[in-house]
Amino acid sequence: MSVVTKPMREEVDSQSVVDIAAHLRLAVTRTARRLRQEAPGLSPSQGSALVTIERQGPLTPSELAERERISRPTASRIAARLEEDGLAERAAVPSDGRSYSLRLTPAGAALLRRLRRRKTAYLAARLQVLDADELATLERASELLERMLEGERS
Repeated sequence: MSVVTKPMREEVDSQSVVDIAAHLRLAVTRTARRLRQEAPGLSPSQGSALVTIERQGPLTPSELAERERISRPTASRIAARLEEDGLAERAAVPSDGRSYSLRLTPAGAALLRRLRRRKTAYLAARLQVLDADELATLERASELLERMLEGERS
């Protein structure tokens, strides 16, 4: 009977890992910056908060601050701007008459859909110039990045 074992991970020297990390950081930062440019009129903080409200809402400003890792006053300012723009709305918290929660409005949901389509189209246009092997490499890299970050989601 043969035993199937997982192949041993090839050792990589620590300087190579640091070099790869530096290169990856730069590439991810540049890509994220370019994608943010595809969301005109919405600051990165507002966009992030809107997505957090969409995925985890309704949220009080304190919960939003915690999930976004920002201060409560900053979360309140962002929430006020999202409300002003009609992208989020307040709802009373029944258990606490002084508090409120934020939820996405239909306009906020429509904006997120539109921005996602725009960002995906931007990337898809750039991927068109790559060959099949390069596309497969990027698909595998995407899977690895997701796996690497799985434990950090809050």
